[in-house]
Amino acid sequence: MTTKLRAAIVGSTGYGGVELIRLLLAHPNVEITSVISSSSAGAPIADSYPHLNQILTDRLDAVDVELIRSKADVVFLATPHGVSTELSPKLLDAGLKVIDISGDFRLQSGDVYETWYKHKPADPEYLKKAVYGLCEVFGEEVRGKDFISNPGCYPTATLLGLAPLAASGWIDPKSIIADAKSGVSGAGRGLSLLVHYSEINENFLAYKVNKHQHTPEIEQALSRLAGEEVVMTFTTHLVPMTRGILSTIYVNLTSPRSEDDIRELYRQYYEGRKFVRIRDKGKYPATKEVWGSNYCDIGLSLDSRTGRLTIVSVIDNVVKGAAGQAVQNLNLMMGWDEATGLAFTPVYP
Repeated sequence: MTTKLRAAIVGSTGYGGVELIRLLLAHPNVEITSVISSSSAGAPIADSYPHLNQILTDRLDAVDVELIRSKADVVFLATPHGVSTELSPKLLDAGLKVIDISGDFRLQSGDVYETWYKHKPADPEYLKKAVYGLCEVFGEEVRGKDFISNPGCYPTATLLGLAPLAASGWIDPKSIIADAKSGVSGAGRGLSLLVHYSEINENFLAYKVNKHQHTPEIEQALSRLAGEEVVMTFTTHLVPMTRGILSTIYVNLTSPRSEDDIRELYRQYYEGRKFVRIRDKGKYPATKEVWGSNYCDIGLSLDSRTGRLTIVSVIDNVVKGAAGQAVQNLNLMMGWDEATGLAFTPVYP
């Protein structure tokens, strides 16, 4: 490219926003032209994140649609729930491309959104415009579109673990149980008792039991893939690590299958998708093995005694579960190779 795509990031002082900065600074086709924060406008971004000293020297802009329009072609919204509901339509009407990392446009039903998120839903007209950007499953729908709703972190790990089976009709849709664990960065940079060091250190806890707002997002996508309503049990846990999600999923098969057949189904389904890696028989992924990367690693085990299949799916929640998938969606949106700016090796140890 001779002219780079100009990108603005709203919510640059959050973990998702600063991870977008890291990724986009390395993207050959993109230039960051505006970093935006409603709470820290006017201050250098390095005041919030000193690791950006001499790397990104910009001062933070205020949230101003006309200013954003004058500086950018595409806007990433790494904002709290409820903000994008009001801001995305204004940005779209100003002619900008929008990739929303919040949950405001993931659910097709405004009533369901209000029930689970406890916020006023978005205008139905704009809900219809939003494309759900789970890249390896619905990526073809993203190409050429202007408004992408980036999936949540838990849904990304869980849906990638289930998509081949749901699409094939090989699993009982009423049997799905997902037990997911996340590092504390998933809670964002804001302060709360839940992520206080002395509360989470040497601790392991379940939270939002049967109430997590990502539940209907997973069910909505699975129902679409399965061609019938899917209702599942989804339990989330917080573990004392910074990054990573591990989703352990249990399902019943609709008919007898061998583990080799199931593994081959997964490999065929994700053939050509660079960021999903299927483990060999007897090998299961760990969060450390995808740390800092856009990979999702999946392991499978069929229990011949019970007939149930166990799926282990891991991602880095800040990358594949947020900023990395947003960049992947940008690549698909623009017709670029989806791995552009993302083809780096996980950090280990």
